[in-house]
Amino acid sequence: MDDLDKYIEKRKKEIPTFAKNFDKGYEQFKIGVLLKQAREEAGLTQEQVAKKLCTQKSAISRIENHAEDIRLSTLENFAEAVGKHLRLEVA
Repeated sequence: MDDLDKYIEKRKKEIPTFAKNFDKGYEQFKIGVLLKQAREEAGLTQEQVAKKLCTQKSAISRIENHAEDIRLSTLENFAEAVGKHLRLEVA
């Protein structure tokens, strides 16, 4: 565990709201990263995905960089546009 991980774990133990907010924010960040990786693996630009989804490049950028409160249908459409399918898990 590196210093950053140790710091995060310490803050989570000391401040319950930090833990809750950190974990929620991290999950949203991770969704955006996964979408961006899928797009790049498909060899597509943001502009190309935007065209497939009949939207603007700025909307794709927002999805990849700020994935909070993203609609399930948007996730499904994005995945389809980059040649993937969406798989959800309730854990």
